[in-house]
Formats: sequence, structure tokens, C-alpha cells
Amino acid sequence: MKILLLTAATGGGHIRAAAAVEKYICENTGNDVKTVDALKAVGRLLDKTICDAYLFMAKRAPALFGRLYKQTNKQNLFSGLVPKLSGLFSNLLLPSIESYAPDVIITTHPFATEMVSDLKEDGLLRAPLICIITDYGVHRAYIAKQVDAYVTASEDMISELMEFGVEKEKIHPFGIPVHDVFFDQKDQKTLLREMELDPELPTLLFMAGSFGVSNIIKLYRDLGETRVKMQIIVITGRNKKLYEAFEKELARGETIPTRLIFFTDEVEKYMHASDLLVTKPGGLTVSEALACNLPMAVFDAIPGQEEDNANFLKTHDMGVRIRKDGDFAGQISSLLLEKKRLETMRENCAGFDKSRSIPNLLELICALPREKEAV
Repeated sequence: MKILLLTAATGGGHIRAAAAVEKYICENTGNDVKTVDALKAVGRLLDKTICDAYLFMAKRAPALFGRLYKQTNKQNLFSGLVPKLSGLFSNLLLPSIESYAPDVIITTHPFATEMVSDLKEDGLLRAPLICIITDYGVHRAYIAKQVDAYVTASEDMISELMEFGVEKEKIHPFGIPVHDVFFDQKDQKTLLREMELDPELPTLLFMAGSFGVSNIIKLYRDLGETRVKMQIIVITGRNKKLYEAFEKELARGETIPTRLIFFTDEVEKYMHASDLLVTKPGGLTVSEALACNLPMAVFDAIPGQEEDNANFLKTHDMGVRIRKDGDFAGQISSLLLEKKRLETMRENCAGFDKSRSIPNLLELICALPREKEAV
């Protein structure tokens, strides 16, 4: 069987979900799989325009992004622009699909979903279409007429999708796909010793790559002033400016034992070693942390899908939401001191078990009607 994954780089989550599916298929089945960035396949100009616009609004104008998110999630003329725009470019995506001739198409981005749906509606494709929603809330942009199955992050989203007119039998709450290393539980104390950290101290993990420099440094200093015993792992990702700022901060003399990490492809190791994660609530980051049974304190959520993700964690007591005007240091230090509360949150994370997300996805692929084969 030939499986085509269509994604796009508006935020890293869509790409990471597709990569997790591709890796699992390659390592565990005899199926052929290919991942294509749908926006890049359509054209560099469109890709750059959409990706740059997303990044600008998310970082520089989050309030505007939130308003657009809400407006496009309602039934109105404005919300109809997304499928219309996608339909205009769908024929440009068709050659990339036809050259591979897939038996099934899986999308992790709403634009890709709409383009494939449009091609199916025009009779140019017959391959079954599976849409993976990579956040914990439903947005109208994901809804398309020719989707054969939706894979959602949680059971909560079934009723949301049905309100948009999706038949219940098309909805499969398997969970957002993540690499299986996140589900492979490690001994926390052993990991901390290997990192030359104290296995008896509460460990706070900052995934700080998308935070502003001055913002995160202030939060770090505020934690140092609480005098609560803790240790911190800071991962800055490829944010060189932030990494250098932390280097200068640590050179002043540590008030909290701190391990500073630049880019790493072993995020799961640091998650398994930690007691609490401070992060922005992107859909894939949330899913990876939940797979590690790691409670979260989510901060600086972008209005829109990150708010949906933050509210999901709060509703199910798997995380807390800290607002910009809140007492960040006080809330974090209180959580680290409340061992029973943290343990309850960790148990709730463990109870949200989506470790079979990708195996269930593969079973779904095999169960789809065989007559819907690709042309």
C-alpha cells in the first residue's frame, strides 16, 4: 500500500505529526510512505506568504490572530474564504499526488485537507482521505466535504465535530500521533543522575524556544527569588539569542541549579526527567508531554488553537494555565511544593493514554473501503 502524507510548515506541529506517522510506518510495516509539504508543492510564493503571515501574526499580533481564528470558525462569508482559496490552488497540488499514485492520503494541515477534498469532489482523485486534527479544539478550516475519516486528539472533540455536521462514524479519537519514544517511560532518577542533576530535587523543564528573551529571563529570576528548592532544565531550541541570554544570566551566578540545552533531538529524555513542564501549549508539545505523563504549566498561549489546548489541559487537570498578568513564580513554586497535586496531575496524564494512536490509524487505513483506490 502507498500512503501519502500531506502537511505544511505553519508551525512545527503539522510537520512533527506527519513525521511520527512516517517513521512508524517505515519501521513497522511493509507499506510505502511519502511526506509532501503541500504548500511548497503548490509554489514557493504561496508557501512563503502563508507561513510568514502565520508566524508574524502568532508572534507579533496574537490578538489579531485570535480574532481571525474566531471569525473564520463561524459560518459567514469570511470563513468561506479558506476553502475558496484552497480550491484555487488545488490543481497545482494534483501533479505531486498523481506522480506518487497513493492508495490513501493523510493530511495534517487544513489547507491540504481542503485541497484534496476539492480534487476528490471534481472527480480527479478517488483515494480515501484521512484528516488528522493536530490540536485539542476543532476549527471550521479542517471541515471538508470529501474527508472519509477524522482523527482527533481526544474524545471531547467528537461532539464539536458533529456540531459542524460531521457524521459520528467518521470521527476517531485516536490521539495526535507522536514518536513512540515519548511513550517509552524511563526511570526519572537515573536520567537526572546521568544529567548530573539531583534526583531528590523537584525538576522544572522550560521549553523556551518560542518565548521572548526578556520575558523568560524575568520569569527565571522570579523563580530564583522564591527560595523554593528546585532545579531547572532550559531548552532554547535553535533560538540562539535566547541561549546566549541564558548563558549571560547563568554567568552572573546561579540561584537555582540549571542545565542549559540548545537544540536537542532527545526532548523525550528531558521530559521523562522532569516533574513539571513550562511551555507554550502547541498541540504536538502538549501531546508529547502527555505521552511522557508530564504535567504542564502553560504560559503565553496564542489566542486560538493554543487557548483550546490550554483549556483542554485545565479541564482534565493535566495542567494549569498561567496568564501574563498572573503570579508566575508563586504558582510554579506552589505546584512544586504540592507533591500530591502534581502526582494527581501526572496520574491524569497517564490515564489519557494515546499510545496506540498510529497503530489505530493503520487499522483505520486498512478498514477504509477498497473501492476508493487512487486513480
